[in-house]
Amino acid sequence: MDNELSTLEQIQNTISNDAGLIAYFYSDNCAPCLSLRPKVKELLIADYPKMNLYFINSEKYPQISAHFGIFSNPTLLVFFDRKEYLRKSKYISISELSQGIERLYNMMFT
Repeated sequence: MDNELSTLEQIQNTISNDAGLIAYFYSDNCAPCLSLRPKVKELLIADYPKMNLYFINSEKYPQISAHFGIFSNPTLLVFFDRKEYLRKSKYISISELSQGIERLYNMMFT
């Protein structure tokens, strides 16, 4: 799977080294997780190309989900400059996600 992270150390290193990223927590048995995934990818490619997208399987790695306080899937954590700025869970609107990212993205990358 693309950009799949499987250890807490990988995630912490990624957060430390990327100026902007989304950590996408999902489960293979979660229909909204599977339908939202291509939409988030498309959003980043089209509007926020300098951000990276990483996936964490909450079912396989529950200790990682617990560390970040993730209790439902899908959950997206948006980080800029090593800080969590936005958290969206369950029914996620792409337009709301984009609005939440836009201002900080423009401050960081333009």
